[in-house]
Amino acid sequence: MTSEEIRKALGEVKYPGFSRDIISFGLVKACDIEGDTAVVKLQIQTKDPKIPQQIFQDCHTILDPLMGDPGKVRIEIDVQNPASSGEASTGASSLPGVKRIIAVGSGKGGVGKSTVSSNLAIALSQQGLKVGLLDCDLYGPSVPLMLGVPHHQPQADSQDRIIPIEAHGLKLMSMGFLLSDNSPVIVRGPLANRYTQQFLQQVAWGELDVLVLDLPPGTGDIQLTLVQTVSLDGAIIVTTPQEVAMIDARKAVSMFAKVNVPILGLIENMSYFECDHGERYHLFGEGGAQRECDRIKVPLLGRIPLEPIIGKRCDGGEPAALLSPSESKASAAFHSAAQALLDHVSE
Repeated sequence: MTSEEIRKALGEVKYPGFSRDIISFGLVKACDIEGDTAVVKLQIQTKDPKIPQQIFQDCHTILDPLMGDPGKVRIEIDVQNPASSGEASTGASSLPGVKRIIAVGSGKGGVGKSTVSSNLAIALSQQGLKVGLLDCDLYGPSVPLMLGVPHHQPQADSQDRIIPIEAHGLKLMSMGFLLSDNSPVIVRGPLANRYTQQFLQQVAWGELDVLVLDLPPGTGDIQLTLVQTVSLDGAIIVTTPQEVAMIDARKAVSMFAKVNVPILGLIENMSYFECDHGERYHLFGEGGAQRECDRIKVPLLGRIPLEPIIGKRCDGGEPAALLSPSESKASAAFHSAAQALLDHVSE
């Protein structure tokens, strides 16, 4: 076996909880053959002792059969404390001019994450903040339609940076601006990661108080790319009250914990339906997000009601948060969630 063959074999070892391998994640610092022994040196930043233990075992599972003897495989792991809160453990850098970067994620699709991201960004903007919104869902970009600019195309400045589209007081970037309505995005993981990095680092965001990242659903490579590229101040998890959604929300919470990104809170979407005479019906269950918040000790930032006006206004490019809180309980909920977020991050 050669060093290169050993390194290639280690590409089969996944980081616990993710689809990405330890090679692409940059954990393998050295890979050598010393005599008849394969020596692999890794560096991991984590406070969870189970992670290096699992990687150690998985490396042996892959390499022992190749070397023919477990005694001919030596795995050395340098376990370091993760970076401080708000600083990505992979040495990510912040974006010039951007004061805070907040990710909005979910463990599954269909919970209204992009709807929450768009309305939350607008509500933050109406607090007097300079806000940007980056649609990180390359395969299903929806922010251009929701913000009423589906046919706009960004231009480049003199430094060859992308000039974000502006709408409703927000600076926007999305793969949707680069595609026609019916064009699918067909790219493999490495190219998707490159697009994500470009949207972060090669966009002329200017001076922003907050950059909101609307993440794709799940816990895949794009999420890892983000925490490797920029330093996140925290993440918000969107869920619905039902248990099947909470199962996936917990996966998202766990993913951010593994990469040392603090959870700022949960937002429960489609929390209830209120009929004309004021009675509330909890169509998807009740209290699921609050119980999870109590378990992981983070605030429940808001409960967003199920209102037809939310979908109707998003389809029309005029999100509900543009309405006065007195005109719409959904708008009031988004503005309340934005204020709760600001109160939490300023503590």
